Amino acid sequence: MQDFIHWLQAPGLNHFLIISGILFSLGVFAILTRRNAIMVLMGIELVLNAANINFIAFSRYITNTLDGQVIAIFVIILAAAEAAIALAIVLNIFQNFNTVNVDELNQLRD
Repeated sequence: MQDFIHWLQAPGLNHFLIISGILFSLGVFAILTRRNAIMVLMGIELVLNAANINFIAFSRYITNTLDGQVIAIFVIILAAAEAAIALAIVLNIFQNFNTVNVDELNQLRD
């Protein structure tokens, strides 16, 4: 029983990897199953956040340097730029086609 209490009190690398795996799975599920473009973008953000958790956790528990935090900052900057550009594209699609459902955008091929 004391091992279980200690396991709950002291988060280790396994805890962060489990959380990251759950976030990654939810992100992939959102990307593959949603038809709404905004929800797909939210799924991409979840996947990027899972990668950030992995970078920081491995940096803290394996190398004990700040390399993971630096890479995570670059990923956050990339995610912000991706969100801004993708939202601009979604707004333009909604203005032209009156929908943000990805399945209904077959007119883009022409």
